[in-house]
Amino acid sequence: MQYAITLIVGLAGTAVALALAGRRVKFLWSLFKTGQPDPDRVLQVKRDPKADIEGQVVEVLGQRKLLKWTVAGAAHFAVMWAFLLLATVYLEAGVQLLFGLHAHIPFLQTWGPIGFVQDTIALACLAGLIVFAAIRIKNSPKKLDRASRFKGSHTGGAWVILFMIFNVIWTMFAFRGMEVANENFSYGQAAYASYATGQLMENIGEPETGLMVGLEAFFLLAHIGVALIFLVIVVNSKHLHIFIAPLNVMFKRRPDGLGAVQPMMSKGKVLDFEEADPDEDTFGRGKIEDFTWKGFLDMATCTECGRCQSQCPAWNTGKPLSPKMVVLDLRDHAFAKAPYMLASEEERAQFTDEQKATMQVDKELVGEDGVIHPDVLWSCTNCGACVEQCPVDIEHIDHILDMRRFQVMIESSFPSEAGVMLKNLENKGNPWGMSEMKRLEWIEELDFEVEVVDDKVTEDTEYLFWVGCAGALEDRAKKTTKAVAELLHIAGVKFAVLGPMEACTGDPARRLGMEFVFQMLAQQNVETLNDAGAKKIVATCPHCFNTLANEYPQLGGNYEVVHHTQLLAHLVEEGKLTPVTPIEENITYHDPCFLGRHNKVYKQPRDIMATVPGVKTQEMHRHKDRGFCCGAGGARMWMEERIGKRINTERVDEALTTDPDTVSTACPFCLVMLGDAINEKKNSGEAKESLEVVDVSQLLIRSIKGDAAPPKEKEPVAAE
Repeated sequence: MQYAITLIVGLAGTAVALALAGRRVKFLWSLFKTGQPDPDRVLQVKRDPKADIEGQVVEVLGQRKLLKWTVAGAAHFAVMWAFLLLATVYLEAGVQLLFGLHAHIPFLQTWGPIGFVQDTIALACLAGLIVFAAIRIKNSPKKLDRASRFKGSHTGGAWVILFMIFNVIWTMFAFRGMEVANENFSYGQAAYASYATGQLMENIGEPETGLMVGLEAFFLLAHIGVALIFLVIVVNSKHLHIFIAPLNVMFKRRPDGLGAVQPMMSKGKVLDFEEADPDEDTFGRGKIEDFTWKGFLDMATCTECGRCQSQCPAWNTGKPLSPKMVVLDLRDHAFAKAPYMLASEEERAQFTDEQKATMQVDKELVGEDGVIHPDVLWSCTNCGACVEQCPVDIEHIDHILDMRRFQVMIESSFPSEAGVMLKNLENKGNPWGMSEMKRLEWIEELDFEVEVVDDKVTEDTEYLFWVGCAGALEDRAKKTTKAVAELLHIAGVKFAVLGPMEACTGDPARRLGMEFVFQMLAQQNVETLNDAGAKKIVATCPHCFNTLANEYPQLGGNYEVVHHTQLLAHLVEEGKLTPVTPIEENITYHDPCFLGRHNKVYKQPRDIMATVPGVKTQEMHRHKDRGFCCGAGGARMWMEERIGKRINTERVDEALTTDPDTVSTACPFCLVMLGDAINEKKNSGEAKESLEVVDVSQLLIRSIKGDAAPPKEKEPVAAE
């Protein structure tokens, strides 16, 4: 009789829970299917199964990104593996529910080492829960406000989940302890924690009495019931990531670094501007229905951990952008609007105004009262810290850029200063609007000839030197250009430049969201490069480097592109460049986002500095993949920073904590932004007058030429 009651209660509860969970899963599946097609995601996985498997092993099972966060990562590792390994305990519980308390699975429930592993991971899970609780108490938004990475997260739901995991563990030990007390436990002392629990429970009564068997059945049902309730909670909460995070990792883009901006897509195809119709085609994301199924998957996968938020330069300087909140606001809007999106035309016609308001049918995606405030959208620097740190591989930048595209190209709504930049790009081919003939003025300051491509790159030319707009036109960046040219000349590397034929790569336009101007400039440059027969390119600007290497292949421009620090480090290693004169300075290096996070170039700039005699380097607190942006990316170089603290000021404040004589970098944008902030600090007396920001190449040329202490000069003002 007791067995029958246990079986009926267990099966009935299972049926109800599975029905509720199944209903939610069906809703989510239907919602995801409404997203725009994204065929490359699936095709990419089919083309590269090795990367697919590697992603699951390293990111999901190995928890690579989470383990970067040491204590919190180790706690999550323990809880995640408990979720996987303790599934064997639930298998055992299911067998005993169906076939009686004395039923055991051969080997699985009789081999001691399995019981040992189960108990060990369960205890590790308990330790992880304690760590999580301590972290959440310590980092409570109520105490730390914006300084807490949980600011904006649904903290109440997180505590419910911790409580439910705790219930899974204690009911497991209670059930297994009663098995021990009833002399029905096949693992013996190997499952040490369960056995110890059973020793305590032996005092309740004699084995196999009605009371003891009833308690065993009760704890069996409790253990199963907790899991079923947990399942329903999970599919209705942020902890849905338990099931769909592996899918998000599987279908992520797999560049080396953050890679290229995705081309504009409409209905699963790359948008052709010559044939596109704004009434028929999707120009970026103007409403929630415009997102792809992968976008919806990103929204549902967010764990609300706030790691992206904690690393975001905009959020850390008092701006309204939180990458986490962008995803959560989009998710909440998608769920609110889902009934309308899933309804037929006839059903939509029957909705009342009140129902439509509840479903946010007429709510703007971007607007003062929209889902995303414009200040949020335009605060992004595209630095990639959010994507780099996200443990479930959400692609925040792709979504932000797609929303920008709609605002720029359809709504013509963007910061006014950026409009000047766009006009300059269209009319003059550079963001500053300067004459193309000025692109060669830096050559006049060299004491050797530089080949300028007239028609074709000559056969003996090893590299085409892509100077870039800043490198040719901005006074501070020109120093880097001249230093690199001199170093290549000293090393005997034959190179040439395009001069007036070179135009902006289009990176500022694309990152702003004006894809049309990017396409115009990029196609012009690809045609120029292909006609010139360019094969190998060296670039000093990480933005140019990233665009040429990762984005021009989308338009038929396939070249071998290196950053100047990569080439110079190689030349030093080969002995073609030998720094000899000591530079007795304390130097801290700033990682450019588009060189570091976007392209994983961290080692070579540091290798170059390490070869210069006398140089003492000290890393800033935030460096390499956790480096802090200078504030210029995402076309922010040409937009005023009116909210919160300036990002470049924050970065220089951090640099000053290392007490540097020099701040080095490897990007002309960083050079300008950090230089401006340093000058402000000098004027206020917060930085020593001798402090300078220089490119790594400038340090190298100083040591090679014997210029250990170059004459100080007044810092020039950036061209407007």
